[in-house]
Amino acid sequence: MTAVVRGMTIDDYDAVLTLWENSPGVAVTDDDTREGVSAFLRRNPGLSHVAVEDGLVVGALLCGHDGRRGYISHLAVSDSHRRRGIAGELVDRCVAGLHEVGIRKCHVLVFSDNRPAQSFWDASGWLQRANIAIFSMFTAPDGRDS
Repeated sequence: MTAVVRGMTIDDYDAVLTLWENSPGVAVTDDDTREGVSAFLRRNPGLSHVAVEDGLVVGALLCGHDGRRGYISHLAVSDSHRRRGIAGELVDRCVAGLHEVGIRKCHVLVFSDNRPAQSFWDASGWLQRANIAIFSMFTAPDGRDS
């Protein structure tokens, strides 16, 4: 059977979280609670997707925008389903959805030591930007990296 790509719903949360937790290069943080993901999906309707085969989530990603730029995060495909075009289909659906809502540029954040992910994005035609550095501030009261 071939994986079917569809919009992510909060009902997918447990399966998606398990996939992320078992995917090297995907950092699950305090923001990835059921409530956090639910809020993200409500704010960005129809942009995040899952790939399902035989009732199992085998791929997922989050996609959203700030009104100007799109952002993709947490792209993961189970080891048993890689090299079948699932990641590319998930990304294509996100980019098409962003285009439909008027977003013309999209960014993806990849850990600097995640070579497989960098290779995927490079091979998919995405431009690695050497002229941009990302800075983060954690606003959690305890100062933890979340």
